[in-house]
Amino acid sequence: MSAIPAPRRTLAAALGALLLALTALLTGAGTARAALPTPVTAATARTYLATIAVTAESHTTTYDRALFPHWITIAGTCNTRETVLKRDGVNVVTDAGCAAVSGSWFSVYDNVTTTSASAFDIDHLVPLAEAWRSGAWAWTTTQRQAFANDLTRPQLIAVSASSNRSKGDQDPSSWLPQASYRCTYARAWVQVKYYYGLTVDSAEKSALSSILNGC
Repeated sequence: MSAIPAPRRTLAAALGALLLALTALLTGAGTARAALPTPVTAATARTYLATIAVTAESHTTTYDRALFPHWITIAGTCNTRETVLKRDGVNVVTDAGCAAVSGSWFSVYDNVTTTSASAFDIDHLVPLAEAWRSGAWAWTTTQRQAFANDLTRPQLIAVSASSNRSKGDQDPSSWLPQASYRCTYARAWVQVKYYYGLTVDSAEKSALSSILNGC
């Protein structure tokens, strides 16, 4: 069999590269992946977890969601919820009030995809009630507002309403997302608790240690 002339090989290679690029583009088009700020590494999370105080939760009966003001205005007409929906979605279109009127969102907690923003919640990865029981009861309202609207740490993420409500205010000892996301979830959980000086209870620490040791 005769060899393919060099110009044809060059053209074939170029066409092949173009085909691969188009395939990748088409495969990724419309696939929404939540863009949670990248959490610390598992090694760093393990280091952080070792320094977090372990204590029983307290002030459980005095929690009130209204003590954590949200959603606040982030920029222009966009509040925190609308900002996270824009960040975590694909091809998101908003109206004059910054409400998402179209787009696509994918929930890393349970592999649910939607084109309806109202079908998704913005989850506080460390729930507000969990934060309260872990030390936020002693914070000022300003501190609790900052926590409830934190876009810098891996604390806010758009997920399916069903997964968010299944989670409720549970910690990792009693609720976890799908297996493929647990390492990221544990790393983020520890980072947030460490940054805000919150405590963990013994069951929570055991669950987090088990996950992080397998990352």
